[in-house]
Amino acid sequence: MSNIRVAYHMPYPSTIYATKYIYEGFKHAFEDKGHTFITFTPDHNLEQFLKEHKPHIFMTASHFFYRKSLDFTLLKKYRQKGMILLTKIDYWNSPINKNRINEAPSMKDDVTAKRLIMNGDLGDYYYCTAAQRDGRMNGFAEFAGQNYITIPLAADSVALKPEFTQKFAADVSFIGTNLPQKRKFFKEWLFPLRESYNLRLYGQDWTAFDRCLGMAAKVGQYFNIFLLKDIQKPKLQPGDEAKIYASSKILVNVHEDYQRTYGGDCNERTFKIPFCGGLEIMDDISSVHDYFVEGKEIIIAKNKEEWFAKIKYYSEHPEEAVQIAKAGQKRAFKDHTYHNRVDQIIALLL
Repeated sequence: MSNIRVAYHMPYPSTIYATKYIYEGFKHAFEDKGHTFITFTPDHNLEQFLKEHKPHIFMTASHFFYRKSLDFTLLKKYRQKGMILLTKIDYWNSPINKNRINEAPSMKDDVTAKRLIMNGDLGDYYYCTAAQRDGRMNGFAEFAGQNYITIPLAADSVALKPEFTQKFAADVSFIGTNLPQKRKFFKEWLFPLRESYNLRLYGQDWTAFDRCLGMAAKVGQYFNIFLLKDIQKPKLQPGDEAKIYASSKILVNVHEDYQRTYGGDCNERTFKIPFCGGLEIMDDISSVHDYFVEGKEIIIAKNKEEWFAKIKYYSEHPEEAVQIAKAGQKRAFKDHTYHNRVDQIIALLL
């Protein structure tokens, strides 16, 4: 099929958090491969949208935020005509705090989602960023009668244009959101680096005011309130992220506690840093070993002592750092762009 029409469900198109970059990564990759990419948002009527665009693939998610704008009976009619419903599923056994309004509780406790699965309505295929061995997904395949597809996050090779820029030159840099679940880690692992290095921090929610804006924006996106959903603006300009990754001697990457515990999924930074030619030093997430060779393509710190020791070592041995960064970039280019992930999805039609 030379031109595939892909509908991507984006319930919060004005978000400035990770969902925005994942959406853009898929969009850029599908379009760059010559396919048609259409976005379904809360401003659309599903029946009119499907009638007009007749997508070959409709990508959505099991999260209640997505389900509230879907008519699964209508979707089933189009599935019977050949449309594939590809649904990103939440964790079957979720460790995520239930107070996080943008996150889902355990799917095994979601009565509506389970009913949709039992009726064959939630999707034709299910996917998740988690590796197949991830304990958070234990029980899903048995209940659903089929397993999920692992589609990891990736680097957006269309949007990321790495270029050394003196403005962003630093010893160590970190780009990310100041999540509550990471603050203890930041305090013990990240902030002490200021004592010995030029540390630069970028991203969202690093001040109390920004965190309040973020909460207001999430409420506005959930209820589709025009004045609130666009209230928060990104801290970086388009293109800055890639320049930061290309301009710092070391790029650190950290995950939430539950990701280190279960090890099945890693964040987008894992792939974006090496893609942009940066030396990545990160916490130990077991699934990362599936994607990069430790010590040759990226650097992994198994504990706090290794974290500080390895940052010190590669700061003092820039030639080795450059060689590892080059190898990591080669691997990211080959295996870990959204073009690779799109190939997985297109294969479902073949």
